[in-house]
Amino acid sequence: MSTYFKAVFQIFVMILISGLLLACSQTSNEADLVLRNGKIVTLDEGKAEVQAIAVKDDIIVAIGSEEEIRPMIGLSTKVIDLEGKLAIPGFIEGHGHFMGVGRAKMILDLTKVKNWEEIVQMVAEAAGEAKPGEWITGRGWHQEKWDRTPVPNVDGNPTHHKLSEVSPNNPVRLTHASGHGSIVNAKAMELAGITSDTPDPSGGEILRDAGGNPTGVLRETAQGLVGRAADRIQEERTEAEIEADRRRAAELAFEECLSKGITSFQDAGSGFRTIDLFKQLAEEGKLGVRLCVMVRAGNEQLAENLASYKMMPEGDKMLAVHAIKVSIDGALGSHGAWLLEPYTDMPSSAGLNTSPIDRLQETARLAAEHGFQLCVHAIGDRGNREVLNVFEEAFNNNPDKTDLRWRIEHAQHLNAADIPRFGQLGVIASMQGIHCTSDGPWVPKRLGDARSEEGAYVWQKLMKSGAVVTNGTDTPVEDVDPIASFYASVTRKLRGGSVFYPNQRMSRMEALKSYTINCAYAAFEEDIKGSLTPGKLADITVLSKDILTVPDDDIPSTEVLYTIVGGKVMYEKGS
Repeated sequence: MSTYFKAVFQIFVMILISGLLLACSQTSNEADLVLRNGKIVTLDEGKAEVQAIAVKDDIIVAIGSEEEIRPMIGLSTKVIDLEGKLAIPGFIEGHGHFMGVGRAKMILDLTKVKNWEEIVQMVAEAAGEAKPGEWITGRGWHQEKWDRTPVPNVDGNPTHHKLSEVSPNNPVRLTHASGHGSIVNAKAMELAGITSDTPDPSGGEILRDAGGNPTGVLRETAQGLVGRAADRIQEERTEAEIEADRRRAAELAFEECLSKGITSFQDAGSGFRTIDLFKQLAEEGKLGVRLCVMVRAGNEQLAENLASYKMMPEGDKMLAVHAIKVSIDGALGSHGAWLLEPYTDMPSSAGLNTSPIDRLQETARLAAEHGFQLCVHAIGDRGNREVLNVFEEAFNNNPDKTDLRWRIEHAQHLNAADIPRFGQLGVIASMQGIHCTSDGPWVPKRLGDARSEEGAYVWQKLMKSGAVVTNGTDTPVEDVDPIASFYASVTRKLRGGSVFYPNQRMSRMEALKSYTINCAYAAFEEDIKGSLTPGKLADITVLSKDILTVPDDDIPSTEVLYTIVGGKVMYEKGS
């Protein structure tokens, strides 16, 4: 080869190598996804608000101005023009019942009924289509939200007689919106063996009429009497049928959460079998949102299984299991919340203690021993005080464990003396903004004005104590929609237009943090989610309105435009 051709060839090779190096450089710097031309509120202290964000794989790699992010847009980059819309860290449901979201779509939806007669009609129609002996189930009724009191009634609750008339051969079980009570018909009570002679179980109550006859209303643990009868029907189903049903419920729950802008879900209590299902779905790549699951089981099962089930977020970080869920009392609406003083509208009762203190103390010991977070449902002021006492004792017994982040789920009604203890002990108040406005119209009826003002949904008082307050919906008790709970948090506006003790409202930014970074902290995940910070997971929600600035009453009509989990668009409105 002549000297000339050698020189030309060397120049060609050098140009080729330079091009390849440039291409590699561009490829390594090229984002998979870019969101641009928006108002992106990051909750990152360095850059609180930016115009654009870049994602590679499932991680945020850069945030900044249009000019700063533009060089990261390559030929294969998916670009979403936000058109000025608001993007925020993905909503985290801080306390919900994941499988319950899906199951609620597979039974009668009683959340929007106006009165007892509508429910009876729904059951009559279902009975007309049901197979002989088939259970008819539903959830979502709340007697305090009806337009009239049922006749007859006991303590404002309906009796079973009309249900029994329209469904004499099919057992009926309708769960209260709170999940802490049910009404069943005569057939269901027959199958469960409930008669006028049946004693109340520990932590529960069979509501009775003046003659001592069961009305069909079962409070708290008394629901288990019918639940066990209903479970017997499972014995007639094949494992394949049961598995298909469970997977369908999970699929419906994922769809619902993603459509509401939720990227992570803190599941407030699932058994080991359900956790096994979540593990299978994770291995199959079928978890649509990230799950952080609280184990719900008896102490004997916990002692046997905790060590093998503990799972911190790893790999794709879609599933974590490192918390335990226990309940110490019931709900205020069903007169099950455990109070220091009797109910104003039921002086004969101060509520129900659904789990003995010594049992909770043992659960606390197991949690500390195995490095699990303890999350305890407590709604009444007595329930909250007892839990704080158990927590404080456990903390004193484990002085070497300084970052436990144990939680009280709901923390709805507190005595003034106990509010500062949340901050002092480092106990997280896992609360639900929507409960305030949903329950607000009848809370004073249960507690009286003085107790309601002193300790009902006292978000500001808790935050001033130094406590971390999180947000959620307790779905399916309420719709999983974060927008509704955000609106309730910043307005505390009731249906009639009045405001429930307005001095406890959250600011817009406090409410956003309660649904994002605070929830992440409450699950030991603040280093990987909760803000749009480079290095964190690319979990992003895009909204049609700027919920941080629009007038209060424009917030509820805000829609979710995109839900992005790990850089993947999992929901797009209209698609």
